[in-house]
Amino acid sequence: MNITVCLRPFRVAGPRLDAETLGDKLVVHNYGHGGSGWSLCWGSGQLAVKTALAGGEIDIAVIGCGALGLAAATLAQRAGARVTIYAKEWMPEVRSARATGIWSPDSRIALAGSVGPQFPAFWENMARASFRVHQRYLGFADAPVEWTDRYTLSDTAFSGPPADPIGFAHYASRVQDLTPPVEDMDRKSHPFAVPYARRTSLPMFNITAYGHVLLSDFLQAGGRIETVEFHTPADLTRLKQKVVINCTGYGARALWKDETIVPVRGQIAWLVPQPEVHYGVYYRGISTLSRRDGIVVQRTGTDESYGFNDANEQPDRADAIAAAATIAGLFPKA
Repeated sequence: MNITVCLRPFRVAGPRLDAETLGDKLVVHNYGHGGSGWSLCWGSGQLAVKTALAGGEIDIAVIGCGALGLAAATLAQRAGARVTIYAKEWMPEVRSARATGIWSPDSRIALAGSVGPQFPAFWENMARASFRVHQRYLGFADAPVEWTDRYTLSDTAFSGPPADPIGFAHYASRVQDLTPPVEDMDRKSHPFAVPYARRTSLPMFNITAYGHVLLSDFLQAGGRIETVEFHTPADLTRLKQKVVINCTGYGARALWKDETIVPVRGQIAWLVPQPEVHYGVYYRGISTLSRRDGIVVQRTGTDESYGFNDANEQPDRADAIAAAATIAGLFPKA
């Protein structure tokens, strides 16, 4: 069993997408997406690129080579810019490569009650824009994006009507039309060793393949990547580009001394791939998803406090084994 740990960059006020001047540079920020980086990368990237190109510059720097950096760089290329990515690590060594991989555009995206009245519509625009682009990657040979069934299981009766399954839903009702509705299943119509189940279908990201496709497309379109580590914002003044898109994710906490970023620890146990298993399960605060590169098991907890403000990136093998054992108990032994 392989175990990876990722720190998700949560911001109470949601993603940072403003711009500031640093010396002779315009720095456009694009970070702080919590657990929604892959899901929202295209929508937030469109906003960042629009700001970056507004002044007429066509030579653009992107800091960071994760989901947000690759999406922003690709969008800038498509808009006619020359783009260089500067990053300490490339995909698949970046934190983005350790994400679960489910479409979850409102997972850890903001703290309800701490955003302005415009934020839900702003979030919806990002989510819809991202969804449209993700669907263009359906049907690729390595399945960077594909639809899978998702089951929520319970030992006790669900209270109330089926809820939207996306993340910790603050705003998901605004995009319910993008995915099939959640349906209750009777005990005879599912194989799990629990009495109650609900099912829907959601897009899933095979991140190994998706990251490879984005990286390859960027390089084939003439993009460049330089391996660089920045320690302070002043280091960016050495770049030749006048416009910089800052997609450093959790790294922005140290680079920009941004204490508004709160780490949310997420640990994944990686099990052997099983091509015949083509669905995901959520049970007792544990999320399991079958991807092309392995079955991922992650304890997510039942509310947003789980993993909050925990910057420990050391694997907890005992917890990973316990989580996998909980899910294994759902399947009757032959």
